[in-house]
Order: sequence, then structure tokens, then C-alpha cells
Amino acid sequence: MTRRLAILAGSVLLVAAPPAGADKMDTAVLQGLDKVTARISTIQAPVGQVVRFGSLEIVVRACDKRPPEETPESAAFVDIWELREERPAIAVFRGWMFASSPALAAMEHPVYDVWVVDCRDRGAAPGRP
Repeated sequence: MTRRLAILAGSVLLVAAPPAGADKMDTAVLQGLDKVTARISTIQAPVGQVVRFGSLEIVVRACDKRPPEETPESAAFVDIWELREERPAIAVFRGWMFASSPALAAMEHPVYDVWVVDCRDRGAAPGRP
């Protein structure tokens, strides 16, 4: 029983942390689905800046990407709020999202889905991530 708990605890630590040996990037590439219109939008979200998607306000706090010689993975720590007229904003999601496993830490919302696709560095030379 103790061994099972240790394995489970190790799995939880892997889920809650960014990719090991990852490079910090300054922009997250997100995709958002409006379930009402069935439209998918690509969202460029600079780290630390507010971006809007429908009634959602999104702030990417960190975006990490493994180097090319490692197993591919991009992960972003994201805060998402829903803005409502004449009411306070409500927190919808806070945590790490992983490009390779979008369902691992999914945002639960009746109208919108948002997931991370990639992390990029705006200052990188063309052809580099």
C-alpha cells in the first residue's frame, strides 16, 4: 500500500510542475473554442499581459518549452477569469496547461475551451522556436 501511495504522489508532482530542463519563453500560443459558434481562435498571449477571448480574460504567468533535443513539451501557467456585466469577475481556471496532454488540466466552462498549443520567444530569430 505504501508503495502505491509513493507512486501516486510522484505522479501528482509530475502533473503539477512545468517540464524539467525547459526554457522560459515570453509568449504562449493558445487556442480557444467558442462552443456556441464552433469557431476556433488562435491566441498569442504574451507572458504577464491580459488577453481577451469572448467574455474570458486570460493572463499567462509562465510559459516553458523543452529544448529540441528533449521530448517535446510546452507548458503554460495560466489564470483565466470570466467577466460578467455589473458583477465581479469569477475565476475559471488557474494552473499549468500542457500542450501534449490538454485534457490533463482542462478548463471547465460551458461556453469556452482554452488550451495551450506552444510556447514561443518573440525575440527569437526566424525559424527558431
